[in-house]
Amino acid sequence: MAPSPSTTRVEARSWAVDRVFSLLEVWALVAAFSGLVGAWRLLGVCRVSRAGAKEFLGTLPRLVVCGGYQSEGGEGTVSEMWGLNLATMRWEAMPALLRARSSHACCVVRGALVVLGGLTPRVRVPQWLDAPPTTSGVEMLSKGEGAFMELPSLSCGAIYGVVALAVDESHSALGQVLLLGGKNQDLAATSSVRLVDLATGVCTPQADYPHARSHFAAARLPDESIACAGGADRLSTAAMWGPPVQGALNTALTWRELSGMSVGRFGCSAGCVLSDGRFAVFGGCNYLGFTSSCEALTLGGDEHWSPLPPMHESRAYFACVTVAGCIIVAGGHPQCKSAEVFDEVLGRWLRLPHGLPYSGETDGALL
Repeated sequence: MAPSPSTTRVEARSWAVDRVFSLLEVWALVAAFSGLVGAWRLLGVCRVSRAGAKEFLGTLPRLVVCGGYQSEGGEGTVSEMWGLNLATMRWEAMPALLRARSSHACCVVRGALVVLGGLTPRVRVPQWLDAPPTTSGVEMLSKGEGAFMELPSLSCGAIYGVVALAVDESHSALGQVLLLGGKNQDLAATSSVRLVDLATGVCTPQADYPHARSHFAAARLPDESIACAGGADRLSTAAMWGPPVQGALNTALTWRELSGMSVGRFGCSAGCVLSDGRFAVFGGCNYLGFTSSCEALTLGGDEHWSPLPPMHESRAYFACVTVAGCIIVAGGHPQCKSAEVFDEVLGRWLRLPHGLPYSGETDGALL
């Protein structure tokens, strides 16, 4: 018995719907394979590619920037937080920090944004006496919450210009963070490395770096060792914290010096690891001024720094994250509110269409 025309039409529509969904999935996969910049380009190809690209972009975390020092207009230290929607490339307002702060550290621990230390607005008590602006305060924004919550203060005291890296573990109540270097409440640079328990604020000393270092770049490498470079007190130097012998097990982690950068720099924000495993450092400033230069360190037997394409703008103290085969930077000094993305495949920087709502220093993470 031949199928009725109405049945045929229903089956045809069903086939068409399945076909559309299959195409959408295909384009989503194409977008994922193309990386962040490639996915943005697919938004302008056709309706289905646009839907597929948006589906992929919707799975990516946001770049969030919080606090900092607003250099334009003299507003000073701020508590604002903004998130960059990678599908629309627009900045969206997010819950503000409980306390305005700059030169702080932030990282994501178990899906929650943690902000530690920093400089707070100056207080005059009395008018002729400036109170120390550093803080040991810690606050956290958990996923799905509409406001930050205050955590116990750091037992090591106030600190700023420090790098914070999340620790991959599951036995603590709220998670742990590794704090590297920085400056203390006496404004003195430190070589300390501390493991912070977020539930208690207790800071446990680790292997100190041989030299004091603050406002520097650092990142965790694929082998779990940590590389750091630059800083207000070390400029072009670099070092790595890891096992004393490659592949050695059950041994104490130690510091070793790495090859120096071609340019001395501090305020070069969080370092990033490229997809090929190289440790990359961007921008910053030195005694000659601000720079847009970038370079990457190749580790192993042929250890050396190689130049990367410079950013469109010179900047220091900015937000910097790695996502989907690209590096995104935003804000920074001097009076910089623009955002750029470095496409590793193309090997060049591209300007994003929308800059931060305010200019100046900030810090950021992927959330």
